Amino acid sequence: MSGKPVLFLFIIIIYLSTPFAQTKKIQANKNESTITYQLTHPLHEIESTSKNVNCWADLDPVKKEISHVFVQVDVTTFNSGNSNRDSHAMEVIDAISYPYVKFNSSSVTTTANNIKVTGKLLFHGVTRDLTFEAIPKWEGNKLTVTGKFQISLTEYKVERPSLLLVPVNDELKFSFNQVFNL
Repeated sequence: MSGKPVLFLFIIIIYLSTPFAQTKKIQANKNESTITYQLTHPLHEIESTSKNVNCWADLDPVKKEISHVFVQVDVTTFNSGNSNRDSHAMEVIDAISYPYVKFNSSSVTTTANNIKVTGKLLFHGVTRDLTFEAIPKWEGNKLTVTGKFQISLTEYKVERPSLLLVPVNDELKFSFNQVFNL
């Protein structure tokens, strides 16, 4: 009979001393986060950045793992520094009909130095599978995730704009920097 209370006490101590997985949903800090697209034409490159990214992640800060990501960006928030160019870009992608780009992950795999993310990207009314890799940087109470990916304009039914009758390249390249305060 004396062994049961000791066993019970031992189980309580182990239970209380074990860190619990505490997955929490956290939003990236909009003041520090960006997403940039790059469009290339044989005569020049265009870069446009949004500093108004809505990015949420389910993460476990103890295990340093991300289990889900959702991103939404209003396409009208991209700024190339040239308002005429930005207005034309909004016409090309029909921003009135398709005001948001959205990404919703279906799987997130964490390794020692990177994250492989797979999910669905909704752009210009078309949803397609997308997989990309990102690099997490955990420092104190801050997580910064950076990465790159590219999409095909024609696969998303976007007519490629032309300059001097020469269309831009089909690849639309993205880079992102998302900062989470833990």
